[in-house]
Amino acid sequence: MKMNAAVLWEVNGDWNIEEVDLDPPREGEVLVSFEATGLCHSDHHPRTGDFPVPFPVIGGHEGAGVVQEVGPGVRDLKAGDHVVASFLPACGRCRWCASGHQNLCDLGAMLLAGTQLDGTYRRHIGDQDINVALLLGTFAQYGVVSDASLVKIDDDLPLNRACLLGCGITTGWGSAVNTAEVAPGDTVIIVGCGGVGGGAIQGARIAGAERIIAVDLVEDKRDKALELGATHFVTSLQEATALAADLTHGVMADSTILTVGLVEGAMIGEALDSVRKGGAVVLTAIASMTDVTPTLPMAMFTLFQKRLLGSLYGEANPRADIPRLLRLYRDGQLLLDEAVTTEYKLGDINVAFDDMLAGRNIRGVILHDH
Repeated sequence: MKMNAAVLWEVNGDWNIEEVDLDPPREGEVLVSFEATGLCHSDHHPRTGDFPVPFPVIGGHEGAGVVQEVGPGVRDLKAGDHVVASFLPACGRCRWCASGHQNLCDLGAMLLAGTQLDGTYRRHIGDQDINVALLLGTFAQYGVVSDASLVKIDDDLPLNRACLLGCGITTGWGSAVNTAEVAPGDTVIIVGCGGVGGGAIQGARIAGAERIIAVDLVEDKRDKALELGATHFVTSLQEATALAADLTHGVMADSTILTVGLVEGAMIGEALDSVRKGGAVVLTAIASMTDVTPTLPMAMFTLFQKRLLGSLYGEANPRADIPRLLRLYRDGQLLLDEAVTTEYKLGDINVAFDDMLAGRNIRGVILHDH
């Protein structure tokens, strides 16, 4: 079949809308009609070269849609099912899945290959094979993806909101709830108020944090950060550190979560200064693969028992946590409607990324035409 997709051909290039041929699903694969996809900063990293991917590539990894066809061996999905595409697949059988760490599934080894899980291609322009981002490529009307990357959801949930759980909201929520282990009464600093940061604010709020200090360079994000659950808003980590000291009478924050668009080495030491004895700095944001610049005060880790923790997908188990978060959405606790700033068409994708980079969006969402 033929479809329209946003293809990136080179570093520093624009997204081009191309007509792409899509092969039918093979063993263990599903044909999905993508209805909506969120715009994540991780989709911008291939443009800058910070995230190595093979070109040309169809971007997008935060999608939701409707199953059109299933290939041989697919047991748990059928045509007509509504699904969220999880950017990290979960096989359910490897050591990590079996021990409740689906975000570390061994299938993740193929995330940057650009191919299907079996190393072959399903997307082509003429004789040219087209790569796909993170096994998904949701910047397209359709996708053929592994059933390990799809989570079935209730049919009445809006796909233009459920798509946010394929990456950003789940990653941010889990960074607070799972990795930082935010507890009632905590003081939490969240650096970066985009889609992931907004999810972290909500995770901290739902977990019972007393003070949630949101940090973003863009002052215009203040109102949205407060709406999502922040109790304070400042425009620098230095201000947040001083505010935490004042609010806690010098104890400092229980945790600081870094959810900026691109983390740089100097931020790590600054974040460590903002947390208390035994406090945690959670590194969720992506850094350049070549960045080895952090200089860490090693004695601080021993003498003050501070912790630096990485968080992939918020340590979430997508098959359990995506339905859980959608229940919280139904109950009015998780704010998905409020997290979406602007909706776009696929042809406006470059404008949408410009808006993201300028800080005009918490989360932009592309709605696909069929």
